[in-house]
Amino acid sequence: MAATTLRGPVVTARAHPAPCRAAASAGGKRSGSIPGRSLLRVLARLGRAVRTRLDPPKVRLVYDPAYERAMAGVPLDPLRADRVLAFLANERLVRREEIELPRPAAMKNIVLVHTPEYVGSLQRADTLTAILGTSVDEREAEQVLDLQRLMAGGTIEASRLALASHGVAVNMGGGFHHAEAGRGMGFCVFNDVAIAIARLRGRGFGEKILVVDLDLHDGNGTRAIFASDPTVHTFSIHNDHWGPTEAVADTSIALGADVTDELYLGTLLQALPPVFESHQPRLVFFVAGSDVAADDRLGNWKVSPDGLFARDRFVIEQARSRGVSLAMVLAGGYGDGAWRYPARTLAWLFAGSAIEPPNNEELTLLRFRQIKGRLDPLHLTQTGSGGGWELTEEDLVGILPGVPTQTRFLSYFSKVGIELMLERFGILEQLRARDFRQPTLGFDLDHPLGQTLRIWSAPDRRELLVEMRVGRSSRAIPGMEVLAVEWLLLQNPREDFTAERRRLPGQAHPGLGMLREFFGLLVILCEALELDGLIFNPATYHVAALSAPMISFLKPEGEAYLRALQDALRGLGLDEASQAVSDLRVVDADSGAPVAWQPCPMVLPVSERLRELVSGDDYEAAVRAARASLRYRLAPPATG
Repeated sequence: MAATTLRGPVVTARAHPAPCRAAASAGGKRSGSIPGRSLLRVLARLGRAVRTRLDPPKVRLVYDPAYERAMAGVPLDPLRADRVLAFLANERLVRREEIELPRPAAMKNIVLVHTPEYVGSLQRADTLTAILGTSVDEREAEQVLDLQRLMAGGTIEASRLALASHGVAVNMGGGFHHAEAGRGMGFCVFNDVAIAIARLRGRGFGEKILVVDLDLHDGNGTRAIFASDPTVHTFSIHNDHWGPTEAVADTSIALGADVTDELYLGTLLQALPPVFESHQPRLVFFVAGSDVAADDRLGNWKVSPDGLFARDRFVIEQARSRGVSLAMVLAGGYGDGAWRYPARTLAWLFAGSAIEPPNNEELTLLRFRQIKGRLDPLHLTQTGSGGGWELTEEDLVGILPGVPTQTRFLSYFSKVGIELMLERFGILEQLRARDFRQPTLGFDLDHPLGQTLRIWSAPDRRELLVEMRVGRSSRAIPGMEVLAVEWLLLQNPREDFTAERRRLPGQAHPGLGMLREFFGLLVILCEALELDGLIFNPATYHVAALSAPMISFLKPEGEAYLRALQDALRGLGLDEASQAVSDLRVVDADSGAPVAWQPCPMVLPVSERLRELVSGDDYEAAVRAARASLRYRLAPPATG
């Protein structure tokens, strides 16, 4: 038997005494890239390989809302699966009632793969701390075990559905490929793919299986578990090897760092089809990690969205063209844009053609609207868990002299209702994913400038994360009622400023990176209250610049002002640009006078009449006219 190992572009084949044939080419060396072949030729060949359509694909999805639970210290977006499903539902490709719910993997199946000693050690929080790379207490350890058992059950269900339908089934989680029989590592506690295979074997499925692992990181755990099993071929293309590569049926290809589409797709195109031909699998597990993407938070590769999409289509069609069932797991993918890659692939699977997902801002609103549509309005206004309109002591205190009369946020939402929305929208879960494990809400409903919502990291209220002061206004825009945002603070008090993340003017701590989610929340509040939109005055340049993709200036002159500043600051990072504006380094090109930042009202329209006021041909013509009179340049920094 020959097991194949690759570092950089060179494959080395090792002979092993085993009765079965080599699944990957044996003997000598061969190139893992395609010398002299351009990226366009690689993509064109991949395109030809997947262009032939078979019967409409049979696709099943496996998901549980509990997948949204964050794992302590793991930077995986807990809302990734929910975002993908929101997109698919919006395109009318799938309905929630059509999604299969998994059951947690039974312990009898887990111990088919993992040793009793290892499983027993998982009862200690220090074992999970080592696997996750961050300290966890007993409660959090139990949550991690529950989540990974549930996702392992999801992979079991996906394998069952794939075989039953002779098609494709996708577990919207899973891919814990680093876990070995006697230890976990790299966020992976239970090797869900291995558990699903062991369960199939225990139920009499004896045909050959191929694991195609295209996560950025090595599928070392799966390879180790099946190292002596010639019926399970483990195929992995990754950046670096995580462990020994010796196995009787394995292709391990390490390409190093900074890999682009040409090398990645060329290697896949060259290496995978021969494995299919020689191994002749009946079932494929596709570990479809999107952490190979150039924008991945933890990755070190430079694969484009088109390259990743071509990869997925190629693997799926390799299986489908041979009539092989395929179970797919999402595996790695870090950052709030990671959902877009499986979303494109799944949309193609359902629709048979490419559908581009919306940007994150649009997706956030889409999700929030879908979630709010499933909420009973009573849940947003009731004061307790009883579900009725009963009065509480809090509602009655306004009768007494000198006691504040405000008991509802914006005169409509109960405190419980706001917390429910924050929970359902995933905002509190995102805070937990940032290691703020007990986010605690507080309200000030009697401030003269507006009502205030605060979120602290814990019940002791020592670390303030969010402070949002808002009020309803019918004077800001004549003839309209809007939600006026008087103050919005989003900060992470546990992070420090670095050379890569510098302090912006007015910041005491780095931001939370959740501006999009809070704008989405504000829009939903406006829609519930039937307001025309929201309005605020950006106190600094960076607030306006960050808001610009989602929000417009009320007056064309304000939009022209920002665009003129952005033109003068082109090429600078946001921190450098903000500092330049704060230091009065932007000057009038004619007079040389410094241009100080002047806040102008910005609006996010909800109603059509406000949308028409800040968009369209007339608005853009007015912006161009105002822009023509603004000529700014960037002065050099002061010396000495």
